Amino acid sequence: MREYYESAWAAQPEDPQPWQWRRRRALLLREARPGERVLDLGCGAGRFVAALRDAGADPVGVELAEAALERARRVTPGADLRRVAPDGSLPLGHGEIDLVWCSEVLEHVPDTVGFLTEVRRVLRPGGRLLLTVPQHSRVKRTMIALANYDVHYDPLGEHVRFYTRRSLKRALEATGFTAVSLSTLGGPPLLRESLVARAERT
Repeated sequence: MREYYESAWAAQPEDPQPWQWRRRRALLLREARPGERVLDLGCGAGRFVAALRDAGADPVGVELAEAALERARRVTPGADLRRVAPDGSLPLGHGEIDLVWCSEVLEHVPDTVGFLTEVRRVLRPGGRLLLTVPQHSRVKRTMIALANYDVHYDPLGEHVRFYTRRSLKRALEATGFTAVSLSTLGGPPLLRESLVARAERT
């Protein structure tokens, strides 16, 4: 998987604008507080890390691909940027983080339980998770099935997991998160593009 994303990032522009950049940045900055230690998990080229730093938070960006981190170092000079360990663990100690921002990442991860367990490990007690994934509501799934099934669910594509409100909530609760709440972001009401999950570590 690491090799796949190294290749994918090598083909990216130097500073690609994240998908739904303005909406997602606004969502993050409404949640992050000045002085908080915030983990941008799957930080890509570092734009959210820069936004967090500009807003007075203390961000750390973590990525799987070194090619992404190379871009992030240029976009956000001097930022705390780290690479996921070869065994998949996060390069952080227990309870170091106040807020984890994990946006449009979980759908790329084969081991949902292992990933979310690591996220919970690095959060302090009372720490928060703010997570987004592509939404797969009943209406959207029906439209995909009728018009675009083979492309959307291509086994060679980047997305390896597909979440509904129920399945995402169940995954978060199964890995020890509490106070799970779900909302949506982007697009018309019945076709919102992302699920937004907020949760806490007790």
